[in-house]
Amino acid sequence: MAAYGSISADELNARLGEVALFDVRGPAETDRGVIEGAVLMPLHLVPMNVDRFRGDRDVVIYCHSGARSAQACQFLAGQGIDCLFNLQGGVMYWAGSGLPLVPPAQ
Repeated sequence: MAAYGSISADELNARLGEVALFDVRGPAETDRGVIEGAVLMPLHLVPMNVDRFRGDRDVVIYCHSGARSAQACQFLAGQGIDCLFNLQGGVMYWAGSGLPLVPPAQ
């Protein structure tokens, strides 16, 4: 089975725009702000959208603390998706590091 790695907030910040970024939180959470460029994909929709995670870019997934995104990474790795990374500490650590959040795209 394929595995996935982890990425720090600083590493992700340096790679924004070159990775495929997915936020697996729900709408009530994403309304408070997202990392710029993130595709909103609530965790329960991940299994129905596996092909959206395939491509030629590394995939970074995040949630509030890193637990749900780890579940998504584990599931996607089992579907043969590679180059997967879970954001360490989730958006909570991102924001706590002083990195910006933006309103979700409508």
